[in-house]
Amino acid sequence: MSAPPRTGPGARHGRNLTAGVLLGLGTVAFIDEAVFHQLLHWHHFYDLGSSGLGLVSDGLFHAFSWFATVASLLMVAGLYRERTFWGLAFAAGWLTGAGFFQLYDGLVQHKVLGLHQIRYGVDLLPYDVAWNAIAAVLLVAGLVLWTVTARRAGRRTEPAPA
Repeated sequence: MSAPPRTGPGARHGRNLTAGVLLGLGTVAFIDEAVFHQLLHWHHFYDLGSSGLGLVSDGLFHAFSWFATVASLLMVAGLYRERTFWGLAFAAGWLTGAGFFQLYDGLVQHKVLGLHQIRYGVDLLPYDVAWNAIAAVLLVAGLVLWTVTARRAGRRTEPAPA
């Protein structure tokens, strides 16, 4: 026996956050791919192999960003159809997803795994600081807004005093 679907503010909050996180991931991945991989030619998603392997990895990375974006937009369409879209919660998710992805990319992929660097043949420190600082600002802003919207959603579900 399955539980009935949740339709209150808490469920609306979670679905809007999820849609926002997916669009945040997709947006930042798309910008990284289009700007740094394709336009500037600074790196590929995977720079430890041949240029052909780098291009294949870029294609898979681009597919990830596209699928996350499409999934988000389908969720948003459903939220609009149900009249449960909440822009503030969606924005909290977007900021969190964008900041998380960029920080993950800057710390894990660039530094821990060494899959690629932001750029080659230059002093990386200013690039790394800027990349990770922007990511941290996005992530912190998203988490603060996430907390604010979660509290607002929680207040709406509390029973009225007797």
